[in-house]
Amino acid sequence: MEQEKPQPTTTTTTAATASKPRLALSPLTRFHAGYFRISLSLCAQALLWRTLSSDATSNSAATLSDPLRAVLRHLPSAAFILLWSLALTTLSTLSLLFLLRCLLNPRSLRSEFSHDVGVNYLFAPWISWLLVLQSSPFLGPGTPTHLILLFAFSLPIVALDVKIYGQWFTKGKRFLSVVANPTSQMSVIGNLVAARAAAMSGWRECSVFLFSLGFTHYLVLFVTLYQRLQGSDRLPATLRPVFFLFVAAPSMASLAWDSIAGTFDTSSKMLFFLSLFIFASLICRPALFKRSMKRFHVAWWAYPFPLTALALNSAEYALVVDGEVAHWLMLVLSVLSVLVTLILIVFSALNTNALFPHHDPFVSLPVTNSSGGPSSA
Repeated sequence: MEQEKPQPTTTTTTAATASKPRLALSPLTRFHAGYFRISLSLCAQALLWRTLSSDATSNSAATLSDPLRAVLRHLPSAAFILLWSLALTTLSTLSLLFLLRCLLNPRSLRSEFSHDVGVNYLFAPWISWLLVLQSSPFLGPGTPTHLILLFAFSLPIVALDVKIYGQWFTKGKRFLSVVANPTSQMSVIGNLVAARAAAMSGWRECSVFLFSLGFTHYLVLFVTLYQRLQGSDRLPATLRPVFFLFVAAPSMASLAWDSIAGTFDTSSKMLFFLSLFIFASLICRPALFKRSMKRFHVAWWAYPFPLTALALNSAEYALVVDGEVAHWLMLVLSVLSVLVTLILIVFSALNTNALFPHHDPFVSLPVTNSSGGPSSA
């Protein structure tokens, strides 16, 4: 008896049907926490203009002699609300995409925890929410809703601290000398931003706790990265813009201590000068970033946030130092941060296809295996 031939139609149809959702979800599956660089930059920009706008209403001699604040006094309040709304909308959209990715593919979140870069950018969503909360034109510091949101956004940072710092301290699966890279400073920045937000809301003890936790680990991390130990030189050329996080960490430490101490004292100035020196050192080495600038990548969004943090520092410095140099320094840094942010918004709009590359170095870096050594992702 002649055997019946198998019918491939059903199998082919099923395979084609199964492939459709994968193709539809492919941009979502390539989404990762590194995209929160965009919200970090926009939320920090909103905080900068909130700070400059509030200072512009002051009648002190420092603000009256500042050309930038003189311009801001004549801008309508709707301009700042529009900027803050853009930051909030971008952050909400990124948070929704990240939540959908975690729900549809829970393994992706577990793999991100094992990723030498990805685990550090898990701090970025909560830092962004804290920045947008501090710059909110509708919620003043100390109000019940503000305090509830502050607690909700700070708690995940402390939880991640326990996870990551505990591994660094106990030399477990991911000891610091192996996994340290410039993005490791995101954990420090998270603590410092939370410390500043807590201090401005009247939670002094909490702010001191968060500042001590972040700054202590910053000192250890800075020395580790400075000595170029095993984990600090494994970043591909495309991700070299994250070197500007060396500027962001001391800048946020200066701002946090300013809020805790109540004045931009000598300690804040020292941290500001350190961040200014590191910024000058980086811009004097354009060859370091030459390869990363050949083709647009979302990693370019690592530039605006440190620049804006430095501009925020210069604004506080100009308030306490009576001199033309301080005001012009603030003007140059603020204008530079705005221009870089605007340029990246235009580039992102013109290169939407490049926002989700199929070969993303973010997901091809080494990850730490169960024995503590590096393995390929």
